[in-house]
Amino acid sequence: MRNRVAIALLLGIALAAVAVVVGPVGRTTGAEKARRYVCTPCGMACDKKFFDHPGKCPDCGGRLIGQGASGASRKTAAILIFDGVDIIDYTGPYEVFGQGGFEVFTVAETKGTVTTSMGMKVIPQHTFADAPPPDVLVVPGGNVKGPRASAPTLKWVKHTAAAAERTMSVCNGAFILAGTGLLDGLTATTFHRLIDELRAEAPKTKVVSDRRFVDNGRIVTTAGLSSGIDGAFHVLSEMRGKGHAQSVALNMEYDWRPDSNYARAALADRLIPDVALDATGDWNIAKTEGSTDRWDISVRGTSDLSMAELLERVGHVLATNGRWTRVEAGASRPASAPARTSWTFSDADGRRWNGTLDVEICRPRTTSTRCGFRSPASAERTARVG
Repeated sequence: MRNRVAIALLLGIALAAVAVVVGPVGRTTGAEKARRYVCTPCGMACDKKFFDHPGKCPDCGGRLIGQGASGASRKTAAILIFDGVDIIDYTGPYEVFGQGGFEVFTVAETKGTVTTSMGMKVIPQHTFADAPPPDVLVVPGGNVKGPRASAPTLKWVKHTAAAAERTMSVCNGAFILAGTGLLDGLTATTFHRLIDELRAEAPKTKVVSDRRFVDNGRIVTTAGLSSGIDGAFHVLSEMRGKGHAQSVALNMEYDWRPDSNYARAALADRLIPDVALDATGDWNIAKTEGSTDRWDISVRGTSDLSMAELLERVGHVLATNGRWTRVEAGASRPASAPARTSWTFSDADGRRWNGTLDVEICRPRTTSTRCGFRSPASAERTARVG
């Protein structure tokens, strides 16, 4: 018999190189023939089939492993649901873990039908009384007032998290974890509009706004809504390997970027106070875009107010709610130029920002309002908001 060796093959396509390890090489032994082989858990019907030799599963293409070998037992993920739960908060992770080979099930306080935040009706698979202990616990967000006030819910979450390998909250599900004390002494995040509220309600937790998810080891918190998908991929990667998670993402046609630094709560529009324009006319948002250093919002519509009156109305909100300070105008502007006021303000970290508020006539009876701001830290940073 030849000596068994491991062979590394480098395959190149365009600019990509793939390393493939093949081996060991040799004949199938009698002991191997006597064993039964099963598909690496994939969530398909082939999970229940048995094979008499190693190789690839003919149904799903997954690796066949000896029955009872490490990896043969299927991991489980329990997802808490409740009236008002956000759909994507629980279905996003459900899809990721399900396609990742986990047995996924929903759990609620009772067997009654759960109505989600948008009216979807869901029948929970388990209650707190009969739910098996999971390897992963997912605590989604939505209207969390009910579960936060439910002693049985908080007790079950805390008890289940203590035995689970990983516990992950999505969006404002972090408030449920905070209510159990599970976030004490940890770093966490949540929905971008609730960062300050979580800081106030969880003073023992370091709440951050510049991360899409935060991994403390056994406890993971994610930002809002779709962030739960990225958090689930991260957990899947930690438990089953990065390559497995990448394969699942490709199958889901999801552009998973594990090294992305995108965080919704860090975008510059957080510094813009809400302006109630409905009382001043009929408006539509034409554009809202930017980055962590700049933002530009443009609205178009009709109004019976003059440009000067609109500048005054919006400017009052900027000064009152945003604590922006108006800067005296410099050189006079041409009569054809948009009406403009200039502003300055500082954020919570002491960084100074500059801003402008423009109002111009687009066509008869139609007005465009823009308010822009930028951080002077870079001459290339520009922004408008309005």
